[in-house]
Amino acid sequence: MASIRQRAGRWQARITRRGFAPETKTFTSKEDAARWTRAIETDMDRGNFASRSDAERTTLAEVLLRYAKEVSPTKRGGVDEAIRLKAMARNRLGKMSMASLSPKAMALYRDERLKDVVPATVVRDFAMLSAVINHSRREWGIAITNPVALIRKPSAGRGRTRVLEPEEEIRLLDALTPRGRRSHWTAPLVVLALETAMRRGELLALRWEHIDLSRQVALLPLTKNGKSRTVPLSSRAVRTLRALPRALDGRVFQISHMAAHAAFRNACARANITGLRFHDLRHAATSRLATKLPNVIELMAVTGHSDPRMLARYYHVKPEDLALKIG
Repeated sequence: MASIRQRAGRWQARITRRGFAPETKTFTSKEDAARWTRAIETDMDRGNFASRSDAERTTLAEVLLRYAKEVSPTKRGGVDEAIRLKAMARNRLGKMSMASLSPKAMALYRDERLKDVVPATVVRDFAMLSAVINHSRREWGIAITNPVALIRKPSAGRGRTRVLEPEEEIRLLDALTPRGRRSHWTAPLVVLALETAMRRGELLALRWEHIDLSRQVALLPLTKNGKSRTVPLSSRAVRTLRALPRALDGRVFQISHMAAHAAFRNACARANITGLRFHDLRHAATSRLATKLPNVIELMAVTGHSDPRMLARYYHVKPEDLALKIG
């Protein structure tokens, strides 16, 4: 049964029907209210009605923050994901209700983001946003169509080819040398990254009980691809680890993801190194290890790549080095 009444100069439509929760919405005109009630009752009669009440009163920011609180902690890389979700929630897109999200709004977000970040970052943003929206539809009763699936995604382009050069490494480590309030953890973190090709998250998750310095190995119980991996440690990596103090909580590196990111960025600025990210150290390490481990299977065992094609994206060889090899 539908009823329409005037309240405070506006028209409130209310539908009550057995088997459905009451639906109420307010309009500026009686005609709009009548059209809405007819549409809702038609959907109820056809059996394909899904209440949009939750979607209309819930903002995207609320959904993003709930996901960051409830879902992200259960995932590998959840800390970084939660940081990205909170940043997205502060965007003006986050102020929109879930019901008002549209392909047009997503396209506008895409175009604005492309002014500040590379296409690959936007692609990752949309993958994360799509996962959040789908989860809210399945688990939290947010009845909307996923607008991310309806827009054109930017081309991610080629993978990164930035590699830390030897002379840049000298300047970077000098800029990371502890002085004043600089962190004592970032320089050894960088050295371990260059010696082992470990990801930043893997390094920050290292625990002393998983490291055997006498055998020169470190165990990673859970990696990005869901498997464990035992990483061989070079003599330089062993020396670096031996020099570190040991904390009671068992963690090797007493520094957070955000602090490590900030310290690395600031050190690059001091060393006048441009266009370098921490993950680029994995590219440099893989390229260096490839000269010592020409066997692809052995190299993949160290880096943790399960696909040779992905490994190839991390191996950057200089043409002049190949020229020396072929004579």
